[in-house]
Amino acid sequence: MNILITGANRGLGYEMAAEALERGHHVLAGVRDTAGQGRLAELAKQYGERLELVRLDVTDEAEVAALAGTLREQGKAIGAIVNNAAILVERNTAIEELNIEEVAKTFDINLFGPMRVVKHFLPLVTEKQGAIINISSEAGSISNAYAGDYPYGISKTALNMFTQQLLSAVKERGIQVFSVHPGWMKTDMGGENAPTDPRQSAKGILAMIEGRLVPKGRFNFVDYTGREMPI
Repeated sequence: MNILITGANRGLGYEMAAEALERGHHVLAGVRDTAGQGRLAELAKQYGERLELVRLDVTDEAEVAALAGTLREQGKAIGAIVNNAAILVERNTAIEELNIEEVAKTFDINLFGPMRVVKHFLPLVTEKQGAIINISSEAGSISNAYAGDYPYGISKTALNMFTQQLLSAVKERGIQVFSVHPGWMKTDMGGENAPTDPRQSAKGILAMIEGRLVPKGRFNFVDYTGREMPI
């Protein structure tokens, strides 16, 4: 299966790429700078052509469209899209002090980014049992809303809505769509005190993509084990 992963150079994105390659998939690793490969360079040495680094800045629609067009010309089909690229800024900032420009930047990456990617890559999702995974967060739960993390939380709530709308749009094509809370992970974003290994989260998400883990519930907002999250 060809799997496109945005923000694949670190954190959950990197672990998703590594786990997918280990399972025999072909990975299109979306990064903003293909020259700065980081840990992906080691995966490239190990897996060769099954790992393809592609320049993909989710805030640049022309770049997103160009990559999709190139893959279309190459006759490549995609089995799964993982919208992982995201930022977390203005942490613990009171509403009175919130930088609205940072809020707008967050939406550009966390919400509009996945929308741009799906807009241009959805026609390529033609492999059997296709999947679109939007990496969300428990911070996007309205019923469990808390003060702080305004840009991140609100952007993830909106992303959950996009997931539900997209599911309605593609259900007749047999494409599964989920918003996934990956857990509080030991990553640059989550910090060293986080309890969850991002590789464990990656394993659960890959199981969803492969159809071995089938979450059930009213809404397609789940955690990496398939447990339904509160909207």
